[in-house]
Amino acid sequence: MNNSEELSNPSTSNLATPGEYRPLIIAGLVLGLGQGGFFDGIIFHQLLQWHHMFSSLTTDMTVAGMEINTLGDGLFHLADWLLTLTGIFLLWRAGTRAKVAHSGQAFFGALLMGAGLFNLVEGVIDHHILGIHHLKPGPHQLLWDLGFLGSGVLLLVIGWVLIESARKAS
Repeated sequence: MNNSEELSNPSTSNLATPGEYRPLIIAGLVLGLGQGGFFDGIIFHQLLQWHHMFSSLTTDMTVAGMEINTLGDGLFHLADWLLTLTGIFLLWRAGTRAKVAHSGQAFFGALLMGAGLFNLVEGVIDHHILGIHHLKPGPHQLLWDLGFLGSGVLLLVIGWVLIESARKAS
C-alpha cells in the first residue's frame, strides 16, 4: 500500500491505537523510578536529613559512619541517574516511532506510577526486609515507613487512572 492509500484510508493511517501507548508508558515508568529515587535522596537524605542509605546499619555520627552512608547515598544516586538516562533513551526511542501515541496524560500517569513503584519496592526491601534504614527513624518509624508505602500505592493508583483515562479518550 502506498502513502496516498494510507492517508485516504483511516484504518491504515498512522493514528495511534490504545495499545500503542506501551513504549511511552514504559519510558515513563523507568523515568518515574529514577525521579522517585532522586526525590527520596534529595528530600529525605539531604534536605531533611532523616536518614541515609545505611543509617540503620552504622551511625552517621562518626566520620567512618558518615563515609559509609555517603558512599551508600552516592551509589543510590548513581542508580537513580542510570534509570533516568535509560528512561530518557526509551522516551526518545518512543518519540521516533510513528505509531506510538503521544499523550501527556498517559506519560504523566506513567511517571507517577514509576515513582509509586519506587516507593513500594524501595520501602519494602530497604525499610522492611533488609532494615538498612527507615524513612524517619525513632518514635513511630513504622508509621512513617507505612506512610511511605501508602504514598507509593496512591501514586500507582493515580497514575493508572490517568493512563486508563487517556486510553479511553483515544
